[in-house]
Amino acid sequence: MTNTAAQGSPLAPEWLAVPDDLNKLHEPMWAKDVARNAEGELSIDGIPVSELQRQYGTPLFVMSENDFRARARAFSDAFNDAFADVCGGVDVYYAGKSFLCTSVVRWVEEEGLRLDTASGGELAVAYRAGIPGADVALHGNNKSDGEIHRALDMGLGRIVVDSLAELQRVGSIAEARGEQAKVMLRLTPGVHAHTHEFIATAHEDQKFGLSMAADTTDEAGISAAEEAVAAASAHPGIELLGLHCHIGSQIFEPDGFALAAEKLLRFLAAMQEKYSITLPELDLGGGYGIAYTPVDTPRPAAEIATAMAAVVRSTCAELGIDAPRISIEPGRAIVGSTTFTLYEVGTLKTVRVDAPAASGDGDADNNVTYPRRYVSVDGGMSDNARPVLYDADYSAVLASRASNAAPQLSRVVGKHCESGDIVVRDVYLPEDVAAGDLLAVPGTGAYCWALSSNYNYLARPGVVAVRDGSARLIVRGETEEDLLNRDMGA
Repeated sequence: MTNTAAQGSPLAPEWLAVPDDLNKLHEPMWAKDVARNAEGELSIDGIPVSELQRQYGTPLFVMSENDFRARARAFSDAFNDAFADVCGGVDVYYAGKSFLCTSVVRWVEEEGLRLDTASGGELAVAYRAGIPGADVALHGNNKSDGEIHRALDMGLGRIVVDSLAELQRVGSIAEARGEQAKVMLRLTPGVHAHTHEFIATAHEDQKFGLSMAADTTDEAGISAAEEAVAAASAHPGIELLGLHCHIGSQIFEPDGFALAAEKLLRFLAAMQEKYSITLPELDLGGGYGIAYTPVDTPRPAAEIATAMAAVVRSTCAELGIDAPRISIEPGRAIVGSTTFTLYEVGTLKTVRVDAPAASGDGDADNNVTYPRRYVSVDGGMSDNARPVLYDADYSAVLASRASNAAPQLSRVVGKHCESGDIVVRDVYLPEDVAAGDLLAVPGTGAYCWALSSNYNYLARPGVVAVRDGSARLIVRGETEEDLLNRDMGA
């Protein structure tokens, strides 16, 4: 079952090595109960992927419920342990925008976590699932009046306010209802997260949050963040709980989280002293990275928690303040690796691509053509938009069988009418991959189904959850009838 290591293709990115064994699974990318069975077929909790295809078709999102629950518990346990002597523990909010359905909300509640939402639709899922409103947060930079009313109707534990204008809107609606909205202020601490530009959210030039930088055009010279603290503290429709930040997504190093925590604690202390108020809570957001490829190095929850707790502990001691209650918002780090997407291979073709000659291929000053194989599958950018949106890298394995064939540089592509419809840009797959084979792409639990679309009128795939050797649909796949039912022309 082992391939002899081969020289990589000059067309491959530098980070992509030729696997010694194309049948071996790189464990950090997969749920704990995914393995190859005795016949070499990929299975999850003992169920072979061919059986899942037979029952539910492809494409298909396949999720391990046990793995989801274990990762949720790991975050809760690690952060509660690390912060026990700092603030008595941590409130862990699962970031529902990564993937949400009623089953997931129930798992979150049963594992002792809370829920973070970002729209009225996500609130509707939370309400249907029956989670107490006090355990739910609402984000968003442009909440509608209807969403604010729904949040108040549900008795949400926090509304995270993103701007001065929104603060006034939330406060006015709550006051008119004779209520107080529980509010946290989202600040932009100016911490640079080493991630894609579109998912770095703590720098000044973007739509989220209240700037902590002093406004030099204003006579008072105070920041938008300070102005919001003063306004919220004085508003009869607002109960100001504390501060919030989120520095970005898919971040591997804890340094950025620690720096953001320090900056917000210093700001919190200054506001408490200046305005004689207590800000009892501090939310440090999420954004913890996962392994999409063999070179990704996610940090264990305990390592992140320990680093952040050390900064909060020492900074509060230096400032002479009581530590606020800390909360965090992991989403991708809980759900991402619990899920793989199962596809069936269709057409294959190999093209020749010009590239500088590799060692041993002739004159290095001249270009040589090298083969790149395109492997088309029955899904694509409609079920995983991240490669085209963020240049995100993924991996893939031959799932329906093992293979002793030589590795061949491949590009897994979808069936949409777009040249950018790429599922996995570069991966070594066995050269005997053929039509009808099944491929599995790991790490698709977060922001894949959630970003899915009906482009080219493809129906969105279903989501199957597996637990204790049994599979069940938790999100039904769409049918053509579902799509046509919204067309009002006939």
